[in-house]
Amino acid sequence: MNESEIYKELTALTKDRLRWEESIPYLSALLDSGSVRIKAKAMWLLGEAGLEHPLATQDTVPSIVSFFDSSVPLLRERAVNALGRIGRGCFSTVEPYWESMFRFASDPGAKVRLSFIWASENIAVNTPDIYENHMPMFEKLLFDEDEKVRTEAPEIFRVLGKRRPEFVLPYIEQLKIISETDNNRVVRIHCLGAVKAVLSE
Repeated sequence: MNESEIYKELTALTKDRLRWEESIPYLSALLDSGSVRIKAKAMWLLGEAGLEHPLATQDTVPSIVSFFDSSVPLLRERAVNALGRIGRGCFSTVEPYWESMFRFASDPGAKVRLSFIWASENIAVNTPDIYENHMPMFEKLLFDEDEKVRTEAPEIFRVLGKRRPEFVLPYIEQLKIISETDNNRVVRIHCLGAVKAVLSE
């Protein structure tokens, strides 16, 4: 099959969740494709399949992690996304690589930084304790130069605020200030959501 045919097949697979687990070996093989588009789509699907079947993706995780060093921002973005989803399903599956994800907090690609936050939220849902000593890094992302990153950054505080409010309490006043003063309405709403998550616990 050519690139467009494979991509069409992957698009169809996206909607066919019952085939995800059996498709993991095929998706893993596509990580060797010469097409960035195919590799990116395969990684996205591996992340989604890995959320539901994390142990089935365990052998593929090192291949996904190899894209951490890619010069293509889209592939770094998709790799960190995939680890976030798989790690939400089963943290031990990605634990050896978890700390290496933190370099993406300062990645030159804004979408990669955004994906790092999103992946951290995913993992924190079921494994919040590991983030206790990493809160200052997320605080810096509240002031990121990219508006979309700043929109997402408060969400890790909301996720952790529901589970470990003591992690977020030191940042409550800062979140309140941003919720009242930021020029982006969504940033203000998300910061207020984080504050409410902590105070409701």
